[in-house]
Amino acid sequence: MKNELIKGTLKTIILHLLEKEGRMYGYEIVQKVKSLSHDKVLLTEGALYPALHKLEAEGWLIAEKESIGKRVRKYYSLSKKGKIVSKEKINEFKEFIDSMRLVLNIELK
Repeated sequence: MKNELIKGTLKTIILHLLEKEGRMYGYEIVQKVKSLSHDKVLLTEGALYPALHKLEAEGWLIAEKESIGKRVRKYYSLSKKGKIVSKEKINEFKEFIDSMRLVLNIELK
């Protein structure tokens, strides 16, 4: 799938996953998206981590560091504000899909 399409939906993908899964770390997000999309959506670290940091800076995510053996892993979860924004983003995305279906005259199977 084209990176430009993913780039426009990356925040929505992250927020939605964290809403469903509760708490995840970066690599786990990458693998979950890959699995859910049947290997069609491949997130890169170069796209994911700046998006996670921006969502955290906006107050939509909470980040917690946890030591796993000698490694430190940063887990992300939704803040109260993030839970509200996640629902808003999903609704915006649904409206976008519906509008694009009309514009492009596409019927769902």
